[in-house]
Amino acid sequence: MFNILVIDDEKKITEVIKAYLDKEGYNTFVAHDGHKALELFNEQEIDLVILDRMLPDISGEEICKKIRKTSLVHIIMLTAKTEEDDKIDGFNVGCDDYICKPFNVKELVLRIKAVFRKIEKDEVIKVKDEIEINTSSHEVKIRGNEVNLTNTEYKILSLLVSNQKKIFTREELLELVTDDYYEKFDRIIDAHIKNLRQKIELDTRKPKIIQTVYGVGYKFGI
Repeated sequence: MFNILVIDDEKKITEVIKAYLDKEGYNTFVAHDGHKALELFNEQEIDLVILDRMLPDISGEEICKKIRKTSLVHIIMLTAKTEEDDKIDGFNVGCDDYICKPFNVKELVLRIKAVFRKIEKDEVIKVKDEIEINTSSHEVKIRGNEVNLTNTEYKILSLLVSNQKKIFTREELLELVTDDYYEKFDRIIDAHIKNLRQKIELDTRKPKIIQTVYGVGYKFGI
């Protein structure tokens, strides 16, 4: 049974979300401020976080950053902001998905189910001495050192490693590593690639693992 942490200062919203998630059989924990949220996250084995961007004490972005220091847990960010730059900011700090208020709780539940369906068989993919990917635990080692990737960064790297001769356009990457309900912008995939390179490349100015094919997209480079 999966544990879900819902973080939102609007009690009516958390009550509705919790009711739906409880009905689906999930263990649902609720926090109405950032301090309580981090306390619960550190106390419980949380499998997914639903995080409001605007909280009374700590911003959603700051909570996301703190979680990302220790965990790869899937984070869905809730926000009333709909501008493209706001969404990119959310991805830059480590969220995996984005849903704008007001939203349909049934759609949120479907997104959550989609996340938990993506359970793969235990397999380790190795590329020379550079990359090691455990497809069950989603642990990634680069040159022998474990790196902390977001869910989307992991999916991008796994896709490129599994298709080493293929050049992917930005549009293809967006379709393959995000769900159908996602709002898709070219700049978002560039933000994910930039963040991923900072974690896996020796020199981000001369990337070797993820290479840019100018005018086309990206490819695996080793």
